[in-house]
Amino acid sequence: MIVVKVGGSEGINYEAVAKDAASLWKSGQKLIIVHGGSSETNKIAEALGHPPQFLTHPGGLTSRLTDRKTLEIFEMVYCGLVNKRIVELLQKEGVNAVGLSGLDGRIFEGKRKDAVKYIENGKIKIHRGDYTGSVEKVNTALLNLLLEAGYLPVLTPPAISYQGEAINTDGDTAAALLATAFKAEALLLLSNIPGLLANFPDESSLIREIPAARVGDPQYMSVAQGRMKKKVLGAVEAVQGGVGRVVFGDARIEQPISAALAGAGTVVR
Repeated sequence: MIVVKVGGSEGINYEAVAKDAASLWKSGQKLIIVHGGSSETNKIAEALGHPPQFLTHPGGLTSRLTDRKTLEIFEMVYCGLVNKRIVELLQKEGVNAVGLSGLDGRIFEGKRKDAVKYIENGKIKIHRGDYTGSVEKVNTALLNLLLEAGYLPVLTPPAISYQGEAINTDGDTAAALLATAFKAEALLLLSNIPGLLANFPDESSLIREIPAARVGDPQYMSVAQGRMKKKVLGAVEAVQGGVGRVVFGDARIEQPISAALAGAGTVVR
């Protein structure tokens, strides 16, 4: 099993991802695709007069403030536009893909956060009423049914809370939990950069490998800025949970999945 997470930033070559996935699938490789859609969501939210807002949390991480209107826009883009774009591209390549969100069949299930801490003007504040949460369970039984029947699952947030509410959740974390649940040979996190960069945005400063046991060393964590820090820690957790390796790869190139499997990018093992 290989889990492929395709980011939602500008510059992603979805056609190349679909062609490469189709080629591997037809050769007998088991795959599940997970995707994001952040840049499209931002554009459409602006166009609908409900521009995105982001919270900065203690520790420096940021997240999208997700009120009910934002959640509805998020669902429109992630579950609709981007999900069906990828499914269509795979169908064109002769792969019978099925696009589902974490809501469907409780594929991604977890806890909705009661409150979110954030920093404003140097002070820690509490935001309530956010539709965000973290994935804690994966419905592998449903996914196995699809895989055994010959369908390629294409998955996306949101997840479902234990109370049955849609919750915005981190796609990388969901993909890592999915890969761990399947004891995947590899988890590929493909985005619009070639991997972890020692001197962002200098792409020639790519760090080729991170030993999971040494992730805390300064040459790794000190250069992992913003969301990349969370991605690296999530990758280490996945490896510790039984995933063979995690690769941060480039989704802008031709054959991005095959390249990542061959070691192009940053490999965590």
